[in-house]
Amino acid sequence: MRGCQLQRAGLLACLGLIVWTSADAADRDWSKAPAGIRTRVPMTTSKVIGAPDPPPPLMGEKIFTKLSIKNPLYIIELQGTTDLLVLPQDGKIVRFPNRADVDKAEVFLDLTKRETYGMTFHPKFAENGYIYILNNLEVTEPAKDGAPEKKIKKDRLSRFTVSRTAPYACDANSELNILEWASNGHNGGEPAFGPDGFLYVPAGDGTSDSDTDDTGQDLKDLNAVMIRIDVDHPEPGKTYAVPKDNPFLDVKGARPEIWAFGFRNPWRATFDRKTGQLWVGNIGQDQWEMIHIVKKGENYGWARYEGGHPFHEQRPPSPIPVTKPTIEHPHSEARSITGGIVYSGKKYPEYAGCYLYGDYSTGKVWAAKHDGTNLTFHKEIADTTAAILGFCEDSQGEILLADYGGAFWKLVPSPKVENPPKFPTKLSETGLFVSVPEHKLHDSLIPYSVNAALWSDGAHKERFYGIPEAPAFPYAPTNGWNLPDNTVLVKSFSLEMEAGNPKSRRRIETRLMTKQQNEWVGYTYLWNDEQTDAELVAAAGIDKTYEIKDATAEGGIRKQTWHYPSRAECMVCHSRAANYVLGLSEPQFNRDHDYGNGFVANQLEVLEHLGLTKLPKRPEELTKLVDPYDDSQPLEKRARSYLHSNCSVCHVAAGGGNSRMELSFHTPWEKTLVYDEKPQHQTFAIPDARVIAPGSPERSVMFQRLSRRGQGQMPPLATSIRDEKALILLREWIQKVEKPMPKPEEKK
Repeated sequence: MRGCQLQRAGLLACLGLIVWTSADAADRDWSKAPAGIRTRVPMTTSKVIGAPDPPPPLMGEKIFTKLSIKNPLYIIELQGTTDLLVLPQDGKIVRFPNRADVDKAEVFLDLTKRETYGMTFHPKFAENGYIYILNNLEVTEPAKDGAPEKKIKKDRLSRFTVSRTAPYACDANSELNILEWASNGHNGGEPAFGPDGFLYVPAGDGTSDSDTDDTGQDLKDLNAVMIRIDVDHPEPGKTYAVPKDNPFLDVKGARPEIWAFGFRNPWRATFDRKTGQLWVGNIGQDQWEMIHIVKKGENYGWARYEGGHPFHEQRPPSPIPVTKPTIEHPHSEARSITGGIVYSGKKYPEYAGCYLYGDYSTGKVWAAKHDGTNLTFHKEIADTTAAILGFCEDSQGEILLADYGGAFWKLVPSPKVENPPKFPTKLSETGLFVSVPEHKLHDSLIPYSVNAALWSDGAHKERFYGIPEAPAFPYAPTNGWNLPDNTVLVKSFSLEMEAGNPKSRRRIETRLMTKQQNEWVGYTYLWNDEQTDAELVAAAGIDKTYEIKDATAEGGIRKQTWHYPSRAECMVCHSRAANYVLGLSEPQFNRDHDYGNGFVANQLEVLEHLGLTKLPKRPEELTKLVDPYDDSQPLEKRARSYLHSNCSVCHVAAGGGNSRMELSFHTPWEKTLVYDEKPQHQTFAIPDARVIAPGSPERSVMFQRLSRRGQGQMPPLATSIRDEKALILLREWIQKVEKPMPKPEEKK
């Protein structure tokens, strides 16, 4: 009977007449399932509505929704027109009218063999048509002094000429190479003309991680500095001159072009047209993000300091003391700062003269004002879902945002809500639990498990999802599913108070993820000592230390610090690149789960049985991670599953991880860019280091990062204890892995 069912289903599926339904699901006696699994119980009791804090005054609204531009890094209005220019990562700069219904962009300047980061217009652009673009490209250095020619990456400041008559085309052959310097990462951002008429160009440290070239405090090159040059009065035979009042002209060995130094990756620079202040966003590394008002001759500390905090103190200090940031954000608030612009529009007069800047990872936007001595105003003004990489002001002075995910946004007032619901500050107020002390949830909250759990310092986890009355959501084979608004996900963490004794578990934290107005946000609750309830943790998060009985520890007691994440940190891992939801995805969810009463079923079948979605194939034909700690599973699948759950949310296209590797389980192994690849970041002084050195864990930076806690650790968040079982797994895998052979079309 079952074989006939499958044959008939397979034939109809080939004809496109049905969606696959598992024969096991069809034969299963659902009457034996617990309530909530037997038939669908929509979640109606949830009080997880609204927010515990008042919403920021502004929010993001998508614009130019008919346009499709991949990975835009920067947006700027073409002076003399209302057209907008977009600099995408691939270098093909495009142009389109600033019109809501625009659906097509035309090429303005094709630099496809380069990465473009920012541009600015000459102060006399209306007359000369000069634009200046900061870009990065590979160049061939000729053989010299017996050394062979070699290819290196360089930052280049280029000048191009735009026609002074309509349609104001840019001549690609008009390029003038103003200035170049070696840079293979952290390439800086946006050049800007100052009120003095000189051109200021921010340059990163060129190394992508931990300043491995030790250039941050070195004045001998143009990395990690703010450059200041005169492009209007070049010295004979050159493309620029050095202003006579640059601060390091008399310092032996220093590059005279330097105006200030000690930057890690100065991403976006802008001048306040009224005050002349030079605002710069500076991307941090381990713990801090910085904003500077940059001044002549100042040292901003990298890499001895990250912001105002020690980083590599063992490195030789500069005789010039470190100037602390004007503003700094811990990584509990922001993860990758994007410098902005000074607001000059009329729509929001309360922010007139304020510097607006944002964060790539959280989508938040802040406003700040400085009187030249002190910060007089600083406030979060918007919380968007954009991966913000560039700010723009249009001809009216209003703000546009470039989103690396391919979208564009404007800032609009947040809607006013009359009599907003009181957000639950205790688990007992959420409406999700029948009994909090017993950790018993309503039947509408369905338990689930995952194939490859994220490492959480040895904690035991319980997971549930609650979906309100809504149409079935569309099934997707990769990333998290698009669940309906007001969905709530619940995850509770327990620690063994006596190592190795499951009966000693105590709940310490419950995290909620909720979707409202098509946006996800995370909240965390701390359980009380009596295990009767849990209190909402403040937005900034907290740390708490627990004493664990452990026979292997000195004195039989070890202290374990548990990090309760900030709301911003929640959304770093629950990123847009992963579609926010991590466990509710095909590769994680495709497994059997014991729902109680002896009822075991595949979780995907349960979704379909309840009418929540439709499966495209039988579960056994769909992607499935394996348990990384299950020795009976294939070694490579175990390793790939571990990397998927612990690393791929960042290390995937547009995921925020600033390495180019892609660790999703769906990525073909030859395209992960890890095998025998040179690290872009810290090598930990390993000779001939590779991301993964086939056969050699000792030369594999990935293994080193997973082995350490503290600076350079991976994952960077929410773990302070090494995953020893995973290290055994990854060591064995790397020892046996072979470098993938190129595909036939890739062979030369």
